[in-house]
Amino acid sequence: MAEYTDPAAETGARALDEVVRFTSELIRIDTTNRGGGDCRERPAAEYAAARLAEAGIEPTLLERTEGRTNVVARIEGSDPSADALLVHGHLDVVPAEAADWSVHPFSGEIRDGVVWGRGAVDMKNMDAMILAVARDWARRGVRPRRDVVIAFTADEEASAEDGSGFLADRHAALFEGCTEGVSESGAFTFHDGAGRQFYPIAAGERGTGWLKLTARGRAGHGSKVNGDNAVTRLAAAVTRIGEHAWPLRLTPTVRAALTEIAAVYGIEADLDDVDTLLDKLGPAAGLVEATVRNSSNPTMLDAGYKVNVIPGEAVAHVDGRFLAGAEDEFRATLDRLTGPDVDWEFAHREVALEAPVDSPTYARMRSAVQEFAPEGHVVPYCMSGGTDAKQFSRLGITGYGFAPLKLPEGFDYQALFHGVDERVPVEALHFGVRVLDRFLRGA
Repeated sequence: MAEYTDPAAETGARALDEVVRFTSELIRIDTTNRGGGDCRERPAAEYAAARLAEAGIEPTLLERTEGRTNVVARIEGSDPSADALLVHGHLDVVPAEAADWSVHPFSGEIRDGVVWGRGAVDMKNMDAMILAVARDWARRGVRPRRDVVIAFTADEEASAEDGSGFLADRHAALFEGCTEGVSESGAFTFHDGAGRQFYPIAAGERGTGWLKLTARGRAGHGSKVNGDNAVTRLAAAVTRIGEHAWPLRLTPTVRAALTEIAAVYGIEADLDDVDTLLDKLGPAAGLVEATVRNSSNPTMLDAGYKVNVIPGEAVAHVDGRFLAGAEDEFRATLDRLTGPDVDWEFAHREVALEAPVDSPTYARMRSAVQEFAPEGHVVPYCMSGGTDAKQFSRLGITGYGFAPLKLPEGFDYQALFHGVDERVPVEALHFGVRVLDRFLRGA
């Protein structure tokens, strides 16, 4: 491909059509990940690989487990001295109960300018954007400055062991030269309800600490006094964990987010009184309030097999999240909250991430968004959850959340993650392709 030098050239019209079609067709491929290995991403991986191959981009398909397929491809940049950039999206989706939806969750229906279905925002829309941009480049002879490595992964909605974890551990050579990466959950429109539009770019993620709690006691008849009741011990520990008030802990990304959002409102960012500051920010506080502390939410309980039998063991699961630099505090607090009668362990653990908001790459993401949404305020934020960026960080890749979407007021993007009636406007996909194209060409 010839080197592309015109920064003002428009994304091809065909790419705008393709991103909508690809989103719809990917949704129709049911890649539900129920956990425990119950998923098969291969049909979606073959679909993505075929779209790349049609454009002359050679894909590599890789599996740790049969049917759990990943796709990796590299587009050569014009500057061989530049570090490579990873652009990645996962192919699996969380379950959806069809009876709860207005349309079938795997229909990919396009109605009234909106694409419906599971994965429309998490994250087959971004997968489609990546494919549309790559194919558009091939048609127009576009060549990015940096090598761009494309990865479509399996298993992100569970452990990532068959996806990004497998790729990072077993196929690191495919990501040679990659120093930064972009993926889901950033550069979407956040309306504050008062006419302002924010475009938060993720520059951090809380760490994942999914916990298994086990209480043991003396089994016996339900009618007898039992001071060693495993259920009672577990219930007490779960209550302490669920009611614990975690202290404020501000990471550099969250500090930057609070400072920049406050500046939009002309408010002094008093970081010594964050709770008051959050109150002043109104709805915009929703971009940061979940990431100023660690958290621990009990989610599952499992004990007993008959009402008149006291079990000898009771188990609970807790969704824990910890900020960068706060994992030691998280562990020590769990030791205290569980107490001497309940054991706990990580059922799944992944690191917390921080990315610089003063980097050239962040500045280019900001510039690309502002070009197409000049009325918007681009700010950094930290994700409360996690993405495949955690696994790719093992390779020294700094991860950002950047899956641009321009959304209308009243469209609650964050509520649609894993929600009922997940959907994405066609115009949002068009915006995303244009912004992603502009950013990746100049990155």
